[in-house]
Amino acid sequence: MDMKTPPANPVILITGAARRVGAEIARVLHGAGARVVLHCRHSLAEATALADQLNAVRAASATVAEADLNDVAALENMVAATIRACGRLDGLVNNASAFFATPLGGIAESDWDTLVGSNLKGPLFLAQAAAPHLRRTGGSIVNITDIHAERPFRGYPAYCAAKAGLSGLTRALAIELAPEARVNAVAPGAIIWPDDDSFSLAEQEAIVAHTLLKRMGTPADVARAVKFLMLDAPYVTGQVLNVDGGRTAHL
Repeated sequence: MDMKTPPANPVILITGAARRVGAEIARVLHGAGARVVLHCRHSLAEATALADQLNAVRAASATVAEADLNDVAALENMVAATIRACGRLDGLVNNASAFFATPLGGIAESDWDTLVGSNLKGPLFLAQAAAPHLRRTGGSIVNITDIHAERPFRGYPAYCAAKAGLSGLTRALAIELAPEARVNAVAPGAIIWPDDDSFSLAEQEAIVAHTLLKRMGTPADVARAVKFLMLDAPYVTGQVLNVDGGRTAHL
């Protein structure tokens, strides 16, 4: 298929799609006509509820897949199951991400395994499993990185290193999959705070104050950027698009 003319109902696999930013990416891509495969690891009830909502809008347009991103065989099986169920794969969004502080001096090997597993290892091996299918359909990968991949955030060296690896992987995969398929990334800034209390109110206010637009972004801001790169940018590959309200303009 000519990669400049994507199908009306592309099949797109989204990791970490049960909640937060991943769920909004799924809603926006689904609203654009995509059939979505919602990956989750622990949030099966939420992923199933979202699939039910999307299927109520358009029948047989959303399915759920469970997998541990550190389990390479499970990732290969998830791609294979997608092909069996949908007959094709047109897009992959590597959104799932572990995020927690790892101050230097207290980093455990298990911290490294968790952060690199979800933010770098999983995306690499999932892309590898998806690559033959994306080449066949002229498809696209969009990775969700972080503005702190290039401008590290104190207290989070392992996370920042993993996301820096994902940014580099984005460009490397763009070379590997060219010219048949495209690979890009979206790097969010302050979009949604973690569920825990890892950022105090004062820290949140300082981050927003340092953002040129003086406000938080929303999951929809990220989702619209993903949609652009996935469906509306046939001559864009190997790029990282910051969605950060201008914060990196003067970090």
